[in-house]
Amino acid sequence: MTEGSLYFIKVEDITVSSTVIDEYFQCDLEKCKGACCTIENAYGAPITFEEADLLEKIKDKLYKYLPERHVEILKKYGAFEVHKGLYHTRTFEDKECVFVYYDNNIAKCAIEKAYLEGEIDFRKPISCHLFPIRKISFGDDVLRAEFLSICEDALTRGLDSKTHVYEFCKDALIRLYGQKWYEKLEKEINKLKR
Repeated sequence: MTEGSLYFIKVEDITVSSTVIDEYFQCDLEKCKGACCTIENAYGAPITFEEADLLEKIKDKLYKYLPERHVEILKKYGAFEVHKGLYHTRTFEDKECVFVYYDNNIAKCAIEKAYLEGEIDFRKPISCHLFPIRKISFGDDVLRAEFLSICEDALTRGLDSKTHVYEFCKDALIRLYGQKWYEKLEKEINKLKR
């Protein structure tokens, strides 16, 4: 393989892009201020139907963490919206996710906050947990990393700490595919490095 060339490996029936294997990434919240949760867009994070249903059921447990303007949106319109058959978290004024709260000017997730406090057993939507990995389904799943301009500091920090995307996203990948799958991924990656 040529240095920097795009390639794919298969782990069980999951296809993994070299962007997940070779690129470095580690969030730096102090610098980006949680920008991935506040990207200007008419639609929020992509979610599954099951996640949409779950968010609707748990949203009232999150109100205490959220700004009043977000609570009003959730009460009036609900936790999600559907666009072209795809589910997304709702946004506030086509920008921040409706589940965002601020801690010292850093956008954070109220879903994850409630999870870490032991109040719910759902950590956050898998698309958020996997970021910067994007999962695309073409029958089987394909994983690739998507780097946004807001993530420049995360790329630098990842390079400095030598943290690859798959390592940064270890918990999310295990949550999605299981510990054994992740171990197989590591084994395949180690074979590439020989």
